[in-house]
Amino acid sequence: MRAQGGRQPVRLQNRDLVVEANPEDGSYIIGFMGDGGSSLSARPAAKINGSWIFSTQYPKHTAASSEIADSLGQSSQILLTNSGLGDQPDLICSLRLHSNPSYVEMEVDVRNTTGRDFNVQSIRMVDSRHPKIAGVHEPAARVLSDSWSEDRPAMRIHDLNEIGGGMDRAVGSQLIYNRESKTAFFAGALTSDKWITVLRLHVDTKQARSTGYEIDSTGTTELTQENSLANSPPQDRVELALPLRAGESLSSERVMISFGRDYHALLETYGNLIRHLHQARTTAATPIGWWSWTAYYFGLNQDTALSNAIFLSEHLKWKGYDFFHIDEGYQYARGEYVTADARKYPAGMGNLENKIERLGLHPGIWTAPFEVSERSWVYQHAKDWLVHNAEGEPIHAGYVTKDPNTKQPLDPLFVLDSTHPEAQQYLRQTYITLAKDWGMHYIKLDFMEDSAIEGFYHKPNTTALEAQRMGLQVIREAVGNDVLLDKDGSPMLNPVGLVDCGRISLDTGHTFAASRDAATGIAARYYMNRNFFVSDPDAFTVSRQTVVDEQWHGGNRPLSVDEAKVSIALAAVSGGMYEIGDDLPTLFLDRDRMALVENDDLLNMARLGRASKPLDLMTYLPEDELPSIYVLQESKRQSMVTLFNWTESARRHRIALNDLGADISAGRNQVLDVLEGGAPVAENTATLDLQLPPHSVRMLKIVNTAVRAAAPTITVHTLEHAEVGTPVEFSALVDDQGVPAVTYTWDFGDGTTARGASVSHAFTHDGSFSVHLRGDGIEGLAFEKKLSVAVLGRIGTRFHPDEFQRHAPER
Repeated sequence: MRAQGGRQPVRLQNRDLVVEANPEDGSYIIGFMGDGGSSLSARPAAKINGSWIFSTQYPKHTAASSEIADSLGQSSQILLTNSGLGDQPDLICSLRLHSNPSYVEMEVDVRNTTGRDFNVQSIRMVDSRHPKIAGVHEPAARVLSDSWSEDRPAMRIHDLNEIGGGMDRAVGSQLIYNRESKTAFFAGALTSDKWITVLRLHVDTKQARSTGYEIDSTGTTELTQENSLANSPPQDRVELALPLRAGESLSSERVMISFGRDYHALLETYGNLIRHLHQARTTAATPIGWWSWTAYYFGLNQDTALSNAIFLSEHLKWKGYDFFHIDEGYQYARGEYVTADARKYPAGMGNLENKIERLGLHPGIWTAPFEVSERSWVYQHAKDWLVHNAEGEPIHAGYVTKDPNTKQPLDPLFVLDSTHPEAQQYLRQTYITLAKDWGMHYIKLDFMEDSAIEGFYHKPNTTALEAQRMGLQVIREAVGNDVLLDKDGSPMLNPVGLVDCGRISLDTGHTFAASRDAATGIAARYYMNRNFFVSDPDAFTVSRQTVVDEQWHGGNRPLSVDEAKVSIALAAVSGGMYEIGDDLPTLFLDRDRMALVENDDLLNMARLGRASKPLDLMTYLPEDELPSIYVLQESKRQSMVTLFNWTESARRHRIALNDLGADISAGRNQVLDVLEGGAPVAENTATLDLQLPPHSVRMLKIVNTAVRAAAPTITVHTLEHAEVGTPVEFSALVDDQGVPAVTYTWDFGDGTTARGASVSHAFTHDGSFSVHLRGDGIEGLAFEKKLSVAVLGRIGTRFHPDEFQRHAPER
């Protein structure tokens, strides 16, 4: 380790970035080698006992460089130590420069070397009064700030001079791109161990220039007081204060900072790092099916649910629509999910879900795991299981909804303390019932941003995000690894590694405005798909259904066919969950709309599970109003190009194929219209020239005819020998360098079949069985393989009472 205690800065650099620590005043600089004008000059700080202390206030500063290796690989580190400020804790700033890819990993420790105790409210990794992160010509900069949850607030992309209130706040990550210099700055939280990461870009909108930048590890109250605690009394808005005892230290979250020319690459690098660091659950097959919310909202009952389940089974299951999700409204109260509303579900939910499963569908259900209604059993009988304020009272965290006529709030909500052992057992038993007794294959977890409140937990000094992960761990252990958990309303990073799916934008509905509102979030978070989780873009709606009671997204007029196409196309470009949000018998009335949900090209985009890249995410024309151009390279032979018109006027797009970034031949190709039955559009063209009417979309399949169509290459794993009655595992592994497979069908040679990349099967008698696998490829050709399994033995039929074992249900 090389230490520096004088005035000479300590410097690290690679081909893209330079990091410099100043041992004179405890500040540092992160700069972009590709653009002499882009840099971040800053200092670390901490809010201790209610007051901010900055590194520049300390009399002693040392900087030491070293080489280290950790879970993110090899890096060069500068350790900048700030000490000697009377009886205050030391501030230690770690700056690690990574190469290939290039980024800086930051962390700040507050180290108590004194003999007294402190409380720490926030740790600031970046405090910059003169940032140069928006490029040389700042008026050309655009800002993309992630939000507290997928829709709090709705994501928007702002030009620098459009930022209201002089500050653009992000939660989790922030991207700034200069359209003139074509340079990008990105910062994103790598961890979510205790704190939420809040990023604030301060701007002078009149001069369109940045005036300050901050990145804090802090509590959630800044965010919840604008949401679930907006109408709560001051004593319920608890500021986080973590104790720092003598001899101890407290760390910030780890943050990634980088500059570059390719802003897509910065986002995708961040996504890859999150997947690696948090062992994200990203391998599940894409759930495809139906959900109830936009079809019925709170009005679904057992009979209408069963009618839709029968329809799905009879008409669409063969296409792969086999998930059947019942959303909010089935339960008696929030926080009491195993008790059905007897008015709408007189036979109980378990009875209904068993019928749904017998139709060959995968049942799914909605919950808000940490919200507790005033009507619920927990609130009525176990208030000590709730998160409390300093006065020992349960913290009031909003309401379920408002009365549409009087606008009065309905059903007060409180928060389950997931650190309380008895509350944990209640949570455990709830989800065991849902998964084991009711047979749920998929469970949605909603409103976790509203319940992520700071307060007084049973386990002292627990933060809101720590409590949330403790609760999620209880749920995961209760349901096991085979049940899909979907984070709905929630901070984006905190559930990663525990959930399988994650909502990425606003609720959709039966209006074009609903699709338009959701579009920015789906575009901006494209890199999260299969990195954080399988993306959940919310349901698409394509029927002529309207829900007049729901004015926000219910619609007063039916969607036009063009608007229906926009809704389903938006779901397809997400590469994630693919759910119909219509009353299915209503959808059945229109053959052209049924054809949309049966479209194989769209279904294959969902099965493939890759998000389309929004090419104009930060560069869309002002006339387009939102990102509008998406590209998905499905294989070396074919790509999907999707163009939206989000405006009220006709828009023309003229695009050179060479600018699409995919392996598309401008000389030998065939262009097909995906939403018009694959009708030919052009052949051997170098340019797409398309006129889009308002509220419309075009989806084009571009086939490189210079590349011959091929089948997937698949390796099959199984046993050559098996015993009668014992499950045999079969798995198919596709070569990721070749053509992707989108479906797998197994014929076991005994009159039974199964679908999926990994399946198990028990043979009922001995013999030699010829097992046949068919793997359908994205290019229309199939891989086929036969293998032989020799099955020996027989099933014993005699009575042996000494071998019997009593089954003990999980409780």
